[in-house]
Amino acid sequence: MPIETLTAISPVDGRYSRAVEPLRACLSESALIHERIRVEAQWVLHLAGLPAPPIAAAAGLAQPVIDALQRLTQELPEGAAAQVKAIEARINHDVKAVEYFVRDSLQSAGASPAVLELVHFGCTSEDINNLSYARMLKAGRQTLLGALGALIHGLRELAHRHAALPMLARTHGQTASPTTLGKEFANTVARLDRARLRWERVAILGKWNGAVGNFNAHCAALPDADWQSIGEGFVESLGLEANRHTTQIEPHDWIGEYCDALAAINVVLIDLARDIWGYISLGYLRQRPVAGEVGSSTMPHKVNPIDFENGEGNLGVANALLRHFAEKLPVSRWQRDLTDSTVLRNLGVALAHSLIAWGSIQRGLGKIQPDASRLAADLDGAWEVLGEAVQTVLRAAGVPNGYEKLKDFSRGQGIDAARYREFVATLPIPEADKNRLAAMRPADYVGLAASLALQA
Repeated sequence: MPIETLTAISPVDGRYSRAVEPLRACLSESALIHERIRVEAQWVLHLAGLPAPPIAAAAGLAQPVIDALQRLTQELPEGAAAQVKAIEARINHDVKAVEYFVRDSLQSAGASPAVLELVHFGCTSEDINNLSYARMLKAGRQTLLGALGALIHGLRELAHRHAALPMLARTHGQTASPTTLGKEFANTVARLDRARLRWERVAILGKWNGAVGNFNAHCAALPDADWQSIGEGFVESLGLEANRHTTQIEPHDWIGEYCDALAAINVVLIDLARDIWGYISLGYLRQRPVAGEVGSSTMPHKVNPIDFENGEGNLGVANALLRHFAEKLPVSRWQRDLTDSTVLRNLGVALAHSLIAWGSIQRGLGKIQPDASRLAADLDGAWEVLGEAVQTVLRAAGVPNGYEKLKDFSRGQGIDAARYREFVATLPIPEADKNRLAAMRPADYVGLAASLALQA
């Protein structure tokens, strides 16, 4: 049965298949096979391109063979992955199947038996695999960074648009010193900017040094060649950083860092999704109804915050996987065990759930708008928040026990404008300070919030 959206077990390839389409080219099974083919072919080209090839067969490759190798390093034909899978079904080894595919391709181009032996020369499967996954994760990061950049851009626009719109803050869920709606979006922008930079800076490593990381076979075959330089040069030619000290596998520490940094981005967005959900619940934010959509199967009035709920749920799935990857992948028994193999195959799943979530949140952001009258009403009903301003003015004036005076006056009590101004009139401070405090409203008490929002 062909894999279709209705028969797929994973929602990534089912319900959300369209949302993750940008990742298929770099994180699918087909992408893994294509990268393995490219690495195998590029290794032969690298050997042939050395100033003094250590293997005689690598010197002076025939042009048809070079052309065939170069085709294998570029975009492969649609049927290439299927051909490799057919070979794998026969021999039951995925990387060896790639080697045979490359050899068959070169043989068809007229390569001699000696040239065919250059394919997979000195390699262990993990030499091929680690570079393939590294290139896939590098491409996946580039794709996700584009989506994250668009999400941050949308949040920054909201921060600027609502920079001066006052909003009652709620620390511990209780009324607190006012902020502005734009400043709260700006806080998220700043956090995401830092988290994005951290993820971008994770170095992507690769190894190319044989069965246990010591170039054993290379040195046995050709002891005079500088295999360390050749291997590291090959890794760097693929746009990766060479890891000199490994066992059979590249130890995956960088993948742990990569996954942890991506999970940190998702944590910020979980926080955002929950906050917006709460502001929608309070009525501070309204959602624009989409024509034709149904909000509830039984309550037709509802416009539910489903985009933020979907985003939060998918972020949770992504982070459960990412945290597991970060903890599991750097751990391998002795020089190598196979527990990483099936885990690595799920890397794309975590990135896919992240992309699905980011898209949901961005979609939700496009539907919300502040309810200015609701924001103003809550502010006007919370004159007690000006107690912080008053007690700080008292401190600045050197009035003893200013905090205690305000605590006795305001803690746990409802205060309106008249009661607030009556209290201000009793304060032992200069008349100018009294007048300034008496003129203040909760909506005015936002400090530098607007300016800070515009700095995002």
